[in-house]
Amino acid sequence: MITTADFRNGMTIEMDDVLYNIVYFQHVKPGKGGAFVRTRLKNLKTGAVVEKTFRAGEKVELAILDKRRMQFLYREGTNFIFMDTETYEQMPVSEDEVGEAATFLLEGTQVEISLYEGKAVGVEPPVFVEMEVTDTAPGVKGDTASGGSKPATLESGLVVNVPLFIDAGSRIKVDTRSGEYVERVD
Repeated sequence: MITTADFRNGMTIEMDDVLYNIVYFQHVKPGKGGAFVRTRLKNLKTGAVVEKTFRAGEKVELAILDKRRMQFLYREGTNFIFMDTETYEQMPVSEDEVGEAATFLLEGTQVEISLYEGKAVGVEPPVFVEMEVTDTAPGVKGDTASGGSKPATLESGLVVNVPLFIDAGSRIKVDTRSGEYVERVD
């Protein structure tokens, strides 16, 4: 058990048998009445963000997550199959637990999986991934990096806006936090 004074961004807590990640917190001390803590919590199961207010000093259950480095192998129906890079043990993870990270997964991608009581509750892809552009409008000679952008479909099915000079077959780097084009890598 921890108190609201121990809250930190990124910490995982358990309330009513549901895991929440603390996205934001703020200690508030009004002129009148007791102090309280305003938080923004992300439900790890559904991805929904809720706001909750705690009384100062209120006790909350801390969820201890085990983070493991794993490699994405392949997709089997609605499950993604990952392999522990140390023990070579394979683990199926459902689409719900993978969430938005699915659009950044290619065979061989190294990810960090959060486990709670032996069950996967989240998948964190690397900050940057390199992918091949499979479909985009052709580039025109003279297009520059600052000239504008166009949509491009990547090999995972993700659609990102890229500069006009990027053609199908180019490899690009994508930021997984924002889903945006970073640079061409070939």
